[in-house]
Amino acid sequence: MELKHKILALTVLPLLLAIVAVGALVQYRAERLAEQQAALLEESLLASKRAELKHYVELALSSIEPLYANPRLPREQAQTQAKAILQGLSFGDDGYFFAYDTGGRNLVHPRQPELVGRNLWDLTDPQGRHVIRALLAAARDGDGYQRYGWEKPSIHQMTEKLGYVELLPRWGWMLGTGIYLDDVERATAQVRERARGNARSTLLALGAVALVAVLLVFAGGLALNVSEHRLADSKLKAMAQRIVQSQEDERARVSRELHDGISQLLVSVKFQFELAQHQLDHGDERASDSMRQGLGRLGEAIGEVRRISHDLHPSLLDTLGLAAALDQLSREFAQRTGIVVQQHTDHEMTALNRQPAKTVALFRIAQEGLCNIERHAHASQVDIQLCRHGNRVELTLIDNGRGCPADALYASTGIGLRNIRERVEHLAGDFSLQSIPGRTVLRVSLPLEREALL
Repeated sequence: MELKHKILALTVLPLLLAIVAVGALVQYRAERLAEQQAALLEESLLASKRAELKHYVELALSSIEPLYANPRLPREQAQTQAKAILQGLSFGDDGYFFAYDTGGRNLVHPRQPELVGRNLWDLTDPQGRHVIRALLAAARDGDGYQRYGWEKPSIHQMTEKLGYVELLPRWGWMLGTGIYLDDVERATAQVRERARGNARSTLLALGAVALVAVLLVFAGGLALNVSEHRLADSKLKAMAQRIVQSQEDERARVSRELHDGISQLLVSVKFQFELAQHQLDHGDERASDSMRQGLGRLGEAIGEVRRISHDLHPSLLDTLGLAAALDQLSREFAQRTGIVVQQHTDHEMTALNRQPAKTVALFRIAQEGLCNIERHAHASQVDIQLCRHGNRVELTLIDNGRGCPADALYASTGIGLRNIRERVEHLAGDFSLQSIPGRTVLRVSLPLEREALL
């Protein structure tokens, strides 16, 4: 994954995760609120239905009260008349009264006459509840209310029902009625559905906000990407220009050294040999002296060629390693400038010698640093330190010159420190420059590859 895609992912993913978390929380809270509202509504409706049921049963009891309370009327006759009265009582489309004896035998059931006379003690509803047992238990406990499933006469389907019963102890009867709760279930379902609809609307709004936010982030990332591309292109062009300029400067330097050094020496050697040849042709005894002078200048030319070759790429760097190459560089620098150079090198540099790219980079950095000291520092002493710290190698140049400005590391003029910085950044290293009058410390730290440490 490219860096721009990583940045975009790190920007968008937390936003999406936050919106998903908010959406989940809204959904959870909406469901909780819907359940609470449904429970409150159900409790309110059930309370009104409980009061209504109790009122109906009280009316039924009052209608048979003269028969139940008359001790002179024979019990069987009174019960027969009471059954007839209860059989004719009803309310609403599905409201009726029923009666059972304490053994579970049905005595009155206007809507399902086929149940009259049957023992329903073991009757269960679809939820496995023993209906008659539960009603008798509720009547004995004094509460009288009980929920159960029963067939609704108008639609002939099993429906949840709330019943209320009371005991007639003298007759051993349980008298009661019930109200079907399908309207309560519809009302609570509507409350839940409205809450879910509100949650869906909220989630859609959050989705719209998330889409707009993602589009804004994407647009911002695209604009930033275009800007970064332009900046990177400008930097690449500037770097390419600096590389071309560096190559031209290096070629000009080599050209000057060839013209001013080797070329002059070779011309002098040519004149000296021509003089020796002329002297030999005329029998001049000074021919041998001229020959020796020409050979001496030829040796100087060979030494100059070696020096230029060493500046381009020191052979010691390939044969004996960085420490030896730095030692030779230090000696040549001291001889050329008169500046005292002290070098301190760790002996454990085999791991570094197995990484030629970093070896060459450190050598070139040392060259650039010494070149800057020679040109700008006006120093009298330089300390070069090459040491290893764990899996990193560190090169330090310390001089006692006049120091450099605080922004020299990022200055746009000059290519010395900028070249050092770019070399270090390319090798994923660290570079620091600390300077005060009388002491400047340039420190470079590069990581060693794991394969080279083995």
